[in-house]
Amino acid sequence: MALITEGPPGDPLGFLPPYLRDVPYAYDRDPVSTAPGDLAHGANCQLYAYAVLAHFGRRVPPLRSSELFAEETALRTVATASPLDLLLFAPAPTPTGYGAHVALHLAPDRILHLTEEVGRPTLWTRADFATRPRYAHLLAIKRPLGQGR
Repeated sequence: MALITEGPPGDPLGFLPPYLRDVPYAYDRDPVSTAPGDLAHGANCQLYAYAVLAHFGRRVPPLRSSELFAEETALRTVATASPLDLLLFAPAPTPTGYGAHVALHLAPDRILHLTEEVGRPTLWTRADFATRPRYAHLLAIKRPLGQGR
């Protein structure tokens, strides 16, 4: 499936199917305790990012942010983001990645994520992240290696 990151005018998330456009933020819906792809009752940032990756044919294990930060078998840490790489943000640099916010790089200055602040999936730029103290530091870029549905 080709990666399309532009929706029609007035619908910036129109490139995603409806079930990925209107997911409510729900902190307690994490990837470890929720069935893969089950977004019916909302998602946190990780569960949402993993569901979008699955839509585009990429699979990652259901990891929390600190596990994702350390994982190097199913994901590889890279220096420069490519489409569908995971971006981990935090208020300050951390050696463990604990509590990091997970987003998806789509294209230069197009980052898709689900955040409590907005309550639904949204697209931000790097500058949007940098102006918010809780997302001020990009901790890591993780490239999913798994393919297939």
